[in-house]
Amino acid sequence: MAKKGKKYLEALKLVEKDKLYDASEALELVVKAASAKFDETVEAHIKLGVDSRHADQQVRGAVVLPHGTGKTKKVLVFAKGDKAKEAENAGADFVGAEELVAKIQGENWFDFDVVVATPDMMGVVGRLGRVLGPKGLMPNPKSGTVTFDVAKAIEEIKAGKIEYRLDKTNIIHVPVGKVSFGKEKLAENFATLMEAIIKAKPAAAKGQYLRSVTVASTMGPGVKINPARVTE
Repeated sequence: MAKKGKKYLEALKLVEKDKLYDASEALELVVKAASAKFDETVEAHIKLGVDSRHADQQVRGAVVLPHGTGKTKKVLVFAKGDKAKEAENAGADFVGAEELVAKIQGENWFDFDVVVATPDMMGVVGRLGRVLGPKGLMPNPKSGTVTFDVAKAIEEIKAGKIEYRLDKTNIIHVPVGKVSFGKEKLAENFATLMEAIIKAKPAAAKGQYLRSVTVASTMGPGVKINPARVTE
């Protein structure tokens, strides 16, 4: 195991290892404990009491954070004709069709963060399933990235829309902002995210839904939040 730096060890002293904090207190500690020279991203790690191997227990969706993520995302749109023009006018970073498929496949090009596609383009985009899927970049109707309303999709992504989905260990990992946002803005973003995840609870989920919730900055220690107090 890599040796932890002095700053990290100092930050660790601020956090009681087994204590479950309420959300605003936890985020205040995350901000205090951040010591890197850059503006660290604050991430939430949420373990759910579901089994992602079952289709009826999937948890996936998207939510617009009130204060954004602090990062402007590059958006690639697969569209043709009027919809391609609409995407360009709405501020998409890249717009195209088959030629973009060839560029991604041939040049291993991934200079974008989110992919949006009109439904009629999904046959073309499907060819990229093997490369976009593992990177979590495949457009999906549930997250609003397969749509004819490309302008709205781009606007929301640029405003701070994030996608959340379970990994293989039933944990959701998502950014909720930057350390520079301060406690209040981070707490509002976090509450918005948690409300969306709670609403997305599958009917098939049994027992405790929120198993554990931890927040941490890029280089800082994790702070545990009491699952019963995630929106406080």
